[in-house]
Amino acid sequence: MNIFDFHTHAFVDSLAERAVSALEKTSGIAPYTDGTVSGLREAMHKNGISGALLLPVATKPSQQNTINNWAAEIMGKGLYCCGTIHPDAEDAIEEIERIKSLGLCGVKFHSEYQNFHPDEDRMFPLYRKIAETGMFAVFHGGWDPLSKDYVRGTPERFAKAAEAVPELTSVIAHLGGMNLWDDVEKYLAGKFDNLYFDVSVIAGYIDPQQLLRIIRKHGAERILFGTDCPWSAPESEICMIEELPLTAGEKELIFAGNAERLLKLG
Repeated sequence: MNIFDFHTHAFVDSLAERAVSALEKTSGIAPYTDGTVSGLREAMHKNGISGALLLPVATKPSQQNTINNWAAEIMGKGLYCCGTIHPDAEDAIEEIERIKSLGLCGVKFHSEYQNFHPDEDRMFPLYRKIAETGMFAVFHGGWDPLSKDYVRGTPERFAKAAEAVPELTSVIAHLGGMNLWDDVEKYLAGKFDNLYFDVSVIAGYIDPQQLLRIIRKHGAERILFGTDCPWSAPESEICMIEELPLTAGEKELIFAGNAERLLKLG
């Protein structure tokens, strides 16, 4: 079985230990890897994962250029990378163009770390530029350990953004909104042709019947396997999908087919 992990993270070797330690303290979750690219590759090999998409996040405008250069350098041998922009960066539009020129696959956003709401008017020119380049956008969806009592990236807000910029192909992580799956069903599932969900780090947090219901409503052709490595053991999400009463064809789409189509592989 071919497996492509559409949601992974890693850091430059010199920062990995410090970054993972800080995130572990915030989340209370013990990491599955050491946060390095080599650690990610080891996790892929151990779990039979043939390809992975790495999703870096610029938490400051000053970081985006350096992070994108690094992402372009580490791609290859089954590892693909998105770039990142910070919404507050004065050169965000230009950086989207540079991300495309670097050969990166898309643009990653994280509303909790970058302090924005997905449906803010200031975001729409960025979305339109991403769509113009032929890339896609990946968003953190729903609750995050950083959120505490307030979530910026809600399904309702993602729905408003999708309505405002229908030409953007977007992937909402954590099945459209971590711990907000009733709202995912209400506002997102089955409503937008260019909107995908990944299933990263939801194993054990969602009732399997609701997961199946959302997949059926949204369509298996718009669901992507993902782990959020190093924050989940890949076998957790693999077992979660394997145990669902889906057809072999639907599982093939989720595990790899949809990712390969989005990334234009083969």
